[in-house]
Parts: sequence; C-alpha cells; structure tokens
Amino acid sequence: MKRFLSFPRLSMIFLGVFGVMLAGIFVLQAVWVSPGERCEARGDWYDIETRTCATPIYLPDITGRPAGVSRAEASDAKNRELIQLEAQAAEQRRAVDAAVAQQRQELKAREGL
Repeated sequence: MKRFLSFPRLSMIFLGVFGVMLAGIFVLQAVWVSPGERCEARGDWYDIETRTCATPIYLPDITGRPAGVSRAEASDAKNRELIQLEAQAAEQRRAVDAAVAQQRQELKAREGL
C-alpha cells in the first residue's frame, strides 16, 4: 500500500513551498523595498504606506524668506516694511490733499476777481 505523503512526495512539496516563498521574497524586495531605497538614494522622500517617491521642497522657496531667518524675524521685517509703505502712502495722501487745497484757494482767488 502506497502512502500519500511518502518521503519523495514530502520533499517535492517542501521544495515547492520553499521555491514559492523564495520567489515571494524576491518579488517583495523588487516591488516593495527596492523602490524606496532607490528613491532615498536620489535624495528624495519615500512614503512606505502609499509607496510614493516625493521630491522635498526647500522651505524658503515656498515662504520667500531668506534661509536661516526664523518666522518671527521674517514677520518683523515684513511688518516694518508695511509700516514704511503705509507712511509713504500717508505722505502721498497729504501731498495730494495739500495740492487740492492749494488749487481750491487759487480757484476761490480767481472767482473773487
């Protein structure tokens, strides 16, 4: 009587399972792990959850402030610039108002003649 799980048959099953597992490991390495290593080798960021390779963006390129300047320092500089621009606008408004007042006086002087 032949047994279903004889030694030659068990060894073939073992080799088959071993081969499938080995192939699975190579596929896992090639599809899951290697893209991340290649991405990080280029200096990019790799998200393992979504398997996305992204290029990091330098923060001063986004914010427009110089490198090495903190948010508070940049905010203070922008506020000083804004105050200066408001002062210039107020000076221009005063100059326009003065010119209008002078033209009114000239008009009244002409009408009075």
